[in-house]
Amino acid sequence: MENYQELTAKQKSFFRSGQTKDVQFRKDALNKLKELMMSHEQDILDALKKDLNKPEIEAKRAEVGLVLSEINYMIENLTSWSTPVEVKTPETHGEAESFIVPEPYGAALVIAPWNYPVQLAVNPLAGAIAAGNTAVLKPSELTPNTSNLLAEMINENFPEEYVRVVEGEVETSTALLKEKFDYIFFTGSTGVGRIVAEAAAKNLTPTTLELGGKSPAIVHEDADLDETAKRLARGKFANAGQTCVAPDYVYAHRSVKDQLITKIKEVITNTYGGEVSGSTFPHVVSERHFDRLQNFLDNGKLVAGGKSDRSQLFIEPTVLDEISWDDAVMKDEIFGPILPIMTYDETFDAIEEIMNHPKPLALYLFSDDEKVQDDVLNNISFGGGAINDTINHMTSHYLPFGGVGDSGMGAYHGKASFDTFSHFKSILKRSNK
Repeated sequence: MENYQELTAKQKSFFRSGQTKDVQFRKDALNKLKELMMSHEQDILDALKKDLNKPEIEAKRAEVGLVLSEINYMIENLTSWSTPVEVKTPETHGEAESFIVPEPYGAALVIAPWNYPVQLAVNPLAGAIAAGNTAVLKPSELTPNTSNLLAEMINENFPEEYVRVVEGEVETSTALLKEKFDYIFFTGSTGVGRIVAEAAAKNLTPTTLELGGKSPAIVHEDADLDETAKRLARGKFANAGQTCVAPDYVYAHRSVKDQLITKIKEVITNTYGGEVSGSTFPHVVSERHFDRLQNFLDNGKLVAGGKSDRSQLFIEPTVLDEISWDDAVMKDEIFGPILPIMTYDETFDAIEEIMNHPKPLALYLFSDDEKVQDDVLNNISFGGGAINDTINHMTSHYLPFGGVGDSGMGAYHGKASFDTFSHFKSILKRSNK
């Protein structure tokens, strides 16, 4: 297990030089990162195809487009974000003035996951750069082609004392976590998030944890079932369900459940054809994950999909009916193309059941009934979500994205990324006379 003490020391020394605090220096770095994303776009798409069989149109939108949009937004607003903000001073403090200065933490560590191995690596990296930090990025070893490409792109174009990609297995992450970074940003499972938080606590290092959980979709009796089915299927089956904010399961009102299932099956057929192919549908990331998902396929009643091929790491879009909280598929986050459906009669019952489980990263409600909307939003704690839509809340620069409780702590995207990687230093200034 390599010792990364020298790399950390180099980055801290470079940070102390003050270069990264210059706003133009940060903008230049962001522009270089943007140019690398654009010039290597086809390489990125090819790597994602090799690692996850990710369709090009999906990869362009979710892996390249979202990152470029985020970087552009940062460049456009960085000057105003970095400017100290004057605030009021109490009259009791005389003729003093008060202001808040955003300053970078120092050397940041970003540990990225495999499901969106470009977006979820480069977006937080851009936030660390925008705020004026140095950064070490550890991509996932489960997507080796993408990891190798990120290392090539960044390590050949940035000095290691400023930005560095470090590749490796779990042992590499363990070694990095032993170093005293000034900030840690982790995206991954709740279980590993606890390990990261424990390691960070030893150095009292501030940490953002972007985790997951069982994100529910509630379909009320007044929902437009045609649109609901399309938006549920899009959110659930993109990237073979390997999306942290994918609808993990559906709570459907008993009066519309059967019709909703019929509509979802129609959407699957219309989207992927009469027979979904392992050559075109995204793959499950590994045999271990495939085996875990395979064990869920006999839960409840299979009403759509269910076919799989371990040699291709392929599981077709699947819908399970007659599911309860006692089934294995409901014990942990699914993170695959399997959609369990449960029923409720009264909104309060669904709310109570969701509240009896760990706080989810996302929640989706399909209803135009404002009382139902208020009941759900005011009673259930969750990271973020949408009404009459899925997953699109995380694509907005203006909505901080993050979890709560078991689904994480802290947020990013847009200005929230700058804020996350910044300490806001409060200053009161008065005359010496």
